Amino acid sequence: MSYNPLSLKLPGIATGLRAAWREGYGLADLRKDAMAGLTIGILAVPLSMALAIATGVPPQHGLYTAIVAGIFIALTGGARFNVSGPTAAFVAILFPIVAQYGLGGLLIASMMAGFILVAMGIARMGRLIEFVPYPVVLGFTAGIAVVIAVLQIPDFLGLTVENLGEHFVENMASIFTALPTLNPFELGIGALTLIVMLLWPRLHLPVPAPLVGLVVGAIAAYGVNHWLGGMGAEVETVASRFTWEINGETGNGIPPIAPTFAAPWLLPGPDGEPLELSFSLIRALMGPAFAIAMLGAIESLLCAVVADGLAKTKTKHDPNAELIGQGIGNIVAPLFGGITATAALARTATNIRSGARSPIAAVIHALVVLLTVVALAGLLGLVPMAALAALLFIIAWNMSEARHFVDMLRSSPPGDVSILIICFGLTVFFDMVLAVAVGIGLAAALFIRRMALLTQTSQVDIDNHSTIHGLPAEVAVYDINGPLFFGAAEKALTSLHLVDPKVRIIIIDMHGVPSMDGTAIVALRSLIDEMQRDGIALILVGLPARIIVKLRRAGIRKTRGMLTYCRGLQQARNVALAWHERRDDSEL
Repeated sequence: MSYNPLSLKLPGIATGLRAAWREGYGLADLRKDAMAGLTIGILAVPLSMALAIATGVPPQHGLYTAIVAGIFIALTGGARFNVSGPTAAFVAILFPIVAQYGLGGLLIASMMAGFILVAMGIARMGRLIEFVPYPVVLGFTAGIAVVIAVLQIPDFLGLTVENLGEHFVENMASIFTALPTLNPFELGIGALTLIVMLLWPRLHLPVPAPLVGLVVGAIAAYGVNHWLGGMGAEVETVASRFTWEINGETGNGIPPIAPTFAAPWLLPGPDGEPLELSFSLIRALMGPAFAIAMLGAIESLLCAVVADGLAKTKTKHDPNAELIGQGIGNIVAPLFGGITATAALARTATNIRSGARSPIAAVIHALVVLLTVVALAGLLGLVPMAALAALLFIIAWNMSEARHFVDMLRSSPPGDVSILIICFGLTVFFDMVLAVAVGIGLAAALFIRRMALLTQTSQVDIDNHSTIHGLPAEVAVYDINGPLFFGAAEKALTSLHLVDPKVRIIIIDMHGVPSMDGTAIVALRSLIDEMQRDGIALILVGLPARIIVKLRRAGIRKTRGMLTYCRGLQQARNVALAWHERRDDSEL
């Protein structure tokens, strides 16, 4: 039969939408999606603004992300309930990119990450999340939460600080130095917003706490600026900090227009001038793009897994299709001013609890954000920066999973605790990419060590064994249990070198060896060569056929009177007795 590479079945797209459609989608489902979309759309507006500002770009770019990426990912992804947009996890990665390459560089890196995500989906790497240990995930998310919280301190306290950089220690030093510039009005509005957002959920009303908190903060800021502004009590708002210019029109705050096409490489770089697209720029952004893609894959797939559990539906997400959908969203969104997007767990959970039935809810959420931008941009400009900082404090706290962090410190094995602390520290003091790379490396080393400890070699007591009793003293039996790989092979086979000098035949029971890697095969071949030089015969028992094939390919073949394979111990006993008798006859 001929092989046709074109016959390979590639992962599908829009599997989340198609799954909902196959179950039957009617007007009742549309009404539920509309209500869920309205709820998360209202929630997404302040979150998108706050996360864009935390990233170092004007707030409208967060809104554009929720609109464009939210629609495209919902329609092409593999999860029914994921709601995508800007998320807090990316702040620690995107903030340094903006500082070094500007808005244009960030959007180009996001597009590159989108292509990487699509390639990962086509390559069926959707099970990626299963190979990232929980201490690594918890460590870098808690570290990112600390970074986010620190970046909000100047706005919350109203400090006069030079632009913060990407280094935690330097940022803390700048904040500490600027403490004498604290603005009590900014602090008061930030604290008021924070208190309202913390207490509002206790009333169990359907209005999202972030919306209520920001409205209260905006009213308070308007009152301070209107009544006390002439006395020097100025509270900074979105409108007073950010300006925009589009097609010759200028204004403050957020432009009241829908996202429009703009090539990312024509947008400002770090010096405010348009970037020049070049191979050197692409090469420089490849590392950040890969980091964005990896974090986006981890967060979106983790969100989809959690959503499947919350929704309790019969259908599950398609991880490969979800990666493709996330990639498409991150390719398209930067063309309309959107920054990096991925599935947002808080918005997804709210979507499910609000009764969503399909990805249409995420599309409606994006349309709600679009309507808010077009119709209410002026009101959004009234939101004080201190109030947005308070919102980001809450996001950082929720993201840190402090309770799980403390529980892991108390109850986990020392190796896992070390990985957790190292990932946390590297994320805070260096960057998330290094933290994940080191964390996964340490987790792999810890896993290898644990697996190596499971692999044991022991000598079998022949006299008390029902199958092999009666063997002469010149025959020794050893039992190997556990996988033989580079971390365990040498240790497991070393004891076989230390056999009694009078032993001439060794039976090795390998029923408990599920796998052998190249290192183990080389070590076994060295052992066999050494034994044969000393005139010691080997009988290997219980190896699966696939491992025997590997050994034969490596040149470990049956040798009459010196090496053979047996299925069971009874057969090995008979072979050992026959070889022993033959040797005795030859010696006579």
